Amino acid sequence: MMQQSVITDKFGRALQDLRISVTDRCNFRCRYCMPREIFGKDFTFLPKEHLLSFEEIERLTKVFLNLGVRKIRLTGGEPLLRRDITTLIERLSHLQGLQDIGLTTNAVLLGKMAEDLKKAGLKRVNVSLDAIDDDTFMQINDSKVRTQPVIDSIIKAKETGLGVKVNMVVKKGMNDHQVIPMAKFFKELGVTLRFIEFMDVGQTNGWDFQYVVTKKEMYDQLSEQFELEPVDPAYFGEVAKRYRYKGTSTEVGFITSVSESFCSSCTRARIAADGHFFTCLFAGEGLNLKDILRGGATDEEVRDTIVSRWKYRDDRYSDERTEESARNRKKIEMSYIGG
Repeated sequence: MMQQSVITDKFGRALQDLRISVTDRCNFRCRYCMPREIFGKDFTFLPKEHLLSFEEIERLTKVFLNLGVRKIRLTGGEPLLRRDITTLIERLSHLQGLQDIGLTTNAVLLGKMAEDLKKAGLKRVNVSLDAIDDDTFMQINDSKVRTQPVIDSIIKAKETGLGVKVNMVVKKGMNDHQVIPMAKFFKELGVTLRFIEFMDVGQTNGWDFQYVVTKKEMYDQLSEQFELEPVDPAYFGEVAKRYRYKGTSTEVGFITSVSESFCSSCTRARIAADGHFFTCLFAGEGLNLKDILRGGATDEEVRDTIVSRWKYRDDRYSDERTEESARNRKKIEMSYIGG
């Protein structure tokens, strides 16, 4: 029986949140994430045997729970493409010490799966939606998907009792004209909307400072239309800067990795679909936990390996970002590492 403990890195940041990618595949080809010219029909995705099995994911999750993790989010690619995903959620939801399990999705498959996901133990979903206008949305997702199926899925998820937040990546010249329309729509629907500054994750999304719309710019736009009041963070390490539309309980938030770094309070780790362990979203390489598991390591040995990696963690990429580092540093793709 492993002794439960909490570990901190070189800057005193505890390991509290774990994001687990269950697939590197997606049914969208968003221009800022999986552009079709790179991730086309000839692109080689991970074969099934290279993916972590549900048994391996459950085993790793138990180890992380014993190290202080309390929140799990399943990511991708698009996690709802992973066969029998509800089985995995059910297995994880029963683990001792887990307080919250969520999932990030583009929501195309969410509507028909929402009830089963809720029954399996899923608590909440973060839906990626980058425009409310069909033409803009289809240009971004490059998959001929309109907004209505996503909106229908959001409504269905709410009806089943799942918590729902919508995430919008804002890129200048792509969808910055959608900030106010998105805010109006989801304020009316009573759903939290979070604006995400366009980040330099991976190598293929064409990131440049000139395409970043900062939190201040978006906040100023919103303030011309709505009266906003700040909301205190719900917990240490919360990423979003939160506000409430005055006179309502509906929130809007900003994720400010570029203009207002939150490295100092980052408590997140990530496991890619093939079992590589990453201590930063902008990492260039990870630790292969799958090989350690399949090599016959005990849970104690797996735990010691994770502890050793986290204790020496000194990641603070967003604090140190420059145009040169953003351009020249090799980084793992978002579709591989998960959001």
